[in-house]
Amino acid sequence: MPFQINRRNLIATSAATASLAAAPWVRAQSFPERQLTIVVPAPPGGTADISSRAISDPLGKALGQTVAVDNKGGGNGAVGAQVVINARPDGHTMLMAYSGFHCMSPHLVKLPYDPLKDLQAIANVYSAPQVMVVRSNLGIKTVQELIAYAKKNPGKLNYGSSGNGSVQHIATELFKQISGTFITHIPYRGSGPTITDLLASQIDLTVTTAPSLMPHIQSGRFTPLVVAGPRRLASLPNVPTGAEAGLKGYEVDAWFALYTHAQAPKAAVDRIASEVQKIMAVQAFKDRATSLGAEANFIGPREMMAYAQAEYDKWGKVIKSAKITAD
Repeated sequence: MPFQINRRNLIATSAATASLAAAPWVRAQSFPERQLTIVVPAPPGGTADISSRAISDPLGKALGQTVAVDNKGGGNGAVGAQVVINARPDGHTMLMAYSGFHCMSPHLVKLPYDPLKDLQAIANVYSAPQVMVVRSNLGIKTVQELIAYAKKNPGKLNYGSSGNGSVQHIATELFKQISGTFITHIPYRGSGPTITDLLASQIDLTVTTAPSLMPHIQSGRFTPLVVAGPRRLASLPNVPTGAEAGLKGYEVDAWFALYTHAQAPKAAVDRIASEVQKIMAVQAFKDRATSLGAEANFIGPREMMAYAQAEYDKWGKVIKSAKITAD
């Protein structure tokens, strides 16, 4: 009798173990089970929105489910991020994270969550390096000329940004630290007014992503000096990177990456990442990014988590040393 009881227990235990072992396989095979959503933590029209809409349709076709785009702007990205954090942790709700919100805002404002712990990366989609331009009638043609002029005339030059604590503000303060220059900061309420005043020669330079600058570069009103990225932009092939211009460490990429709940199943994260990588390998997708002054730059889940941590640490030091504060 004892032998029979033990044998029955053994059989029951083995069956339970087999069932548990099969569970992840079952979940992987059934994902996705319903419509997916990409939450954009910003209003329509920006690069986060553009990135989401570029990837949503082909991703939906690859996964066999609709992928909706839902704009939830506000709170330095917190409104959109919390929608994802509060959703079911099954991978069906994603966030198009923006590097400024993800790695800079936590050093400037108190967020009700930890972006590095409460969210997990799926894949980077677009990267758009910042570009420094001066008004052409300033007569400066290279970044070396700008540095020389700024050092000879400390405080005479001024630059515009989208506001205190913006990526443009932080990017230019990093330039000042690396180059040893003093340039006066003029904060605006957005990049539009900044560009308007640069066109009117009310300010001398600005740093922002390429799409809003390209018409004025092509017309000759703005002179591009440096691309704050690891590679030159295809749309600005003659403009050097920070490293090429002698500004070691001057890299300010605005990146846009898919994230989801920190507790979402690995199988779901890896499935989405695999499909995104295939989509981004298509030439038409790459060409679309290039036309916007961006790059289709795939980075997988684990590499993206490590990259975001490095970015968080880097910008925390810059913000602290430059004594940057938010509005």
